[in-house]
Amino acid sequence: MSTEDVDDVEAQFSKLLAEVEAGGEVVIARAGKPVARLVPPAPKPTRQAGRLKGKIKFDERFFDPLPEEELRLWEGRGDED
Repeated sequence: MSTEDVDDVEAQFSKLLAEVEAGGEVVIARAGKPVARLVPPAPKPTRQAGRLKGKIKFDERFFDPLPEEELRLWEGRGDED
């Protein structure tokens, strides 16, 4: 981890990004006090189809059609009828 003064960051930005891309961390400081941190982005979680199979149970009414009143609300028709 390196600490850089805010005044020097603009001139060294490409170098600092390369450091972060290599897995490092850069703290940007103003007058010796940390104000920001450059870190690599967190990895995106992998999505896996069927990962919750057997862990979630649906009531048998889940797939029944919605009552007309609720369907109107979901469609944004409200009480205008």
